[in-house]
Amino acid sequence: MKIGILTQPLQSNYGGLLQNYALQQTLIRAGHEVETIDWYGGKNLREKLYRLKVKAVHLLLPGKYSVSGYWPTAEERSIIQRNTNRFIKSYINHTEVVHSYKGFVKQSSNGAYDAYVVGSDQCWRPAYNAFLPSMFLDFAQDKQVRRIAYAASFGTDKWEFTPKQTTLCAALAKMFDLVTVREDSGVKLCKEYLGVDALHVLDPTMLLTKDDYIQLIEAEKEPHSAGTLFNYILDPNAKKSAFIQRVAKAQGKIPFQVLPKCQAETRTREDVKNRIEDCVFPSVTAWLRAFMDAEMTIVDSFHGMVFSIIFNKPFWVIGNEERGLSRFTSLLRLLNLEDRLLDVNHLDDIDFSSPIDWSRVNRILEDHRGKSKALLLNYLA
Repeated sequence: MKIGILTQPLQSNYGGLLQNYALQQTLIRAGHEVETIDWYGGKNLREKLYRLKVKAVHLLLPGKYSVSGYWPTAEERSIIQRNTNRFIKSYINHTEVVHSYKGFVKQSSNGAYDAYVVGSDQCWRPAYNAFLPSMFLDFAQDKQVRRIAYAASFGTDKWEFTPKQTTLCAALAKMFDLVTVREDSGVKLCKEYLGVDALHVLDPTMLLTKDDYIQLIEAEKEPHSAGTLFNYILDPNAKKSAFIQRVAKAQGKIPFQVLPKCQAETRTREDVKNRIEDCVFPSVTAWLRAFMDAEMTIVDSFHGMVFSIIFNKPFWVIGNEERGLSRFTSLLRLLNLEDRLLDVNHLDDIDFSSPIDWSRVNRILEDHRGKSKALLLNYLA
């Protein structure tokens, strides 16, 4: 069966790339022909407003201020993403980039797919998606195909669709053969707002095992990591930094990161123009190797938490409500690991040595891995 996957754009998000890789591998190993329909929404309103702001600052106050969160040009982006682009080219089957609804329609015809699988990585969150109806397969309404949502994620337990989006997407959702979601809260959202019954399944990355990822690391001959306390923090601040240093000192560990020196959220135009090498993302397998080598992890990322669990590393996850807290609580509740979730405003008096019963966690994980995989593959048999 030929399957087209719909997910977030293939760019420099480690978790996003690996969930797509894992889903493809699961389907390929089941004997299917698979490719991801890649897309890019171009300049959204936020980016356009940012660029106007940058121009105004540099025109009115030349050389005095620098605005963070700079969006690079296409040429700059190719340099910044060269390592992640190499992973995409080597390990993910994908189409040319689609830029419009018409592009999705054209790809649907050219691809001649027998089925579509939509998911995961907040693909159903309006703020993260320039083509929300297309993530409900609006471009394939007239096609006789199987429609599967696998671990589709709203990212939050709040309904963020507009009334118009709700009406349109609810009609499209009812055409699906199977709807599964990544967060348990998504089951309720699907029922209440889309009028469909959904099932709760694991994130695609968890369909593969630790050994699968180690083989990937070894295939790339990835060198050993630089420390023992891996901290993967997407939204750094003074409280998180102090906490990491306190844990490192208390546990006698060496903190290290696998991120650009100039992170995407805080880099400035001057950073990109004057030291672009400091903006380059390390390789995907360097990021994976960090979990393999670490003795402990501290993260504020969903997939940082996921891979800490896959590699059985003692971890602490600092909740990130703006990016979607239900993503964390849903998985931690499933694995009885709620005590590993920390509030950024209450990082004192944590028992750093608190153990995790990995035998119990792995039993639960293996059970849900088998059920999630069987559910997906049975609907594609």
